[in-house]
Amino acid sequence: METTAGLTFRDATDADVDALVALVESAYRGDASRAGWTTEADILEGQRTDPEGVLAVIKSPDSRLLTVERDGQVVACCQLEHRGTYAYFGMFAVSPALQGGGLGKVIIAEAERIARATWGVTEMHMTVISVRNDLVAWYERRGYRRTGQMTPFPYGDERFGLPQRDDLQFELLVKPLV
Repeated sequence: METTAGLTFRDATDADVDALVALVESAYRGDASRAGWTTEADILEGQRTDPEGVLAVIKSPDSRLLTVERDGQVVACCQLEHRGTYAYFGMFAVSPALQGGGLGKVIIAEAERIARATWGVTEMHMTVISVRNDLVAWYERRGYRRTGQMTPFPYGDERFGLPQRDDLQFELLVKPLV
């Protein structure tokens, strides 16, 4: 457990599953997500994750699901997965009520530090829905670069949501960790 800027970072446990699913859903789906800027409500309906998906990340030996608390309340989370020379960054969610205040910057910097310190990786990778220009630009300001490498969106798999448009795909973003 580590503390940075009044935040406590710890690995998620089974007891955190419901709170983390609620956090991720609130940051990306439905009307509640519109309170923040990371909403995907206009491009995807349905679920973003589910208890089984969150529990799978918690249980995976190559993953950490960082849970971020402030004053004992879960306010954010992110997944770090060790993949050889790089770490994959995913399932990043900040409570919509706290978005836009610099919290995300602190969390991603700490996640990068933890990935370097834990696994000695030299890069962080992530995938972002390519039409999320505001989100891609936010990551670019944090040092990530677009690669142009696209992966198809899993249309028809409701575990990833119900697409509201037919041009969704994931783009790989990469950042050197030096």
